[in-house]
Amino acid sequence: MTALLHPSIVSPIVDFNTIKNLTTTEANAVDQLILNELSSDVILINQIGHYIISNGGKRLRPMLLLLAAKALGGVNDNHLILAAVIEFIHTATLLHDDVVDESLLRRGNESANAVWGNAASVLVGDYLYSSAFEMMVRTNNMRVMEILSKTTTAIAEGEVLQLLNCNNPETSEAQYLEVISRKTAILFSAATRLAAVLSGTNSMTENCLADYGQHLGIAFQLIDDALDYKATQEELGKNLGDDLAEGKPTLPLIYAIQQSSQANAEIVINAIKNGCREDFNAVYQIVKNTHAITYTEQRAEEEAQKAIAALDSLPNSEYKQALIFLAQFAVQRNH
Repeated sequence: MTALLHPSIVSPIVDFNTIKNLTTTEANAVDQLILNELSSDVILINQIGHYIISNGGKRLRPMLLLLAAKALGGVNDNHLILAAVIEFIHTATLLHDDVVDESLLRRGNESANAVWGNAASVLVGDYLYSSAFEMMVRTNNMRVMEILSKTTTAIAEGEVLQLLNCNNPETSEAQYLEVISRKTAILFSAATRLAAVLSGTNSMTENCLADYGQHLGIAFQLIDDALDYKATQEELGKNLGDDLAEGKPTLPLIYAIQQSSQANAEIVINAIKNGCREDFNAVYQIVKNTHAITYTEQRAEEEAQKAIAALDSLPNSEYKQALIFLAQFAVQRNH
């Protein structure tokens, strides 16, 4: 995979932890806020909430909000609240996703529904959504409420669209991109847009940061779907072939069908229709032979370049450089 370079900005080679360290103080404050908000007199809420929140994860979405805020001048209390809100919404979607997908692993550990059951996971996910909206009210900002209400609606629409596409091998690349734009990328976009809103920037800067988050989120999901046919189970943190077993027509499969012989295309089509994990090895070989992973990675690189280009209007700073690096990291990671 070629390194991502932008004609006007070349990001220095740094690792992910170096970027995290730029927001350590603020991230610790967000973590403390999350722990405080998870304090409920209903014990099961505490148990599941702490389990899923503390169970690894990059805290990428809150980090994006904090970095964008710092790139625009600094972090205030409302930025911290919304960083926690974004993580609560993300965690709620994970709890619901694992129930819908019947997933047993999340970030290399048992999923919450595998430990406590589907009903408890759905209800605690609902609690996290409700808590997120309760917290966002504290910002006393109607624009914040508008953005996050539209975001959660779009996420739900994306989930339903994905459900409709399941076991449908005729799903097009455009339909697939519509799903991940709503289901995944919209929360990235909300994080960076909200940083701008709370920093009092102009609409052009707000829209540029929203575009950055949207393109970054699409790139991130494209690589996630590629890793289902590339990473090891330990790297991925979930069972290999989960997407295939759930009948999800992700981009590697869509492209493999288009580029295969009729016989091989039928193998992939039947695997999607029937949700067959048993066909994973055969499908994996077809995906590999058609260079579907390379194509997916190239599409992710295009989105990452668009994300980087969207930052052009921001003044140069180490925080802007960190946002550029995160776009590069999104397509170069192995987990």
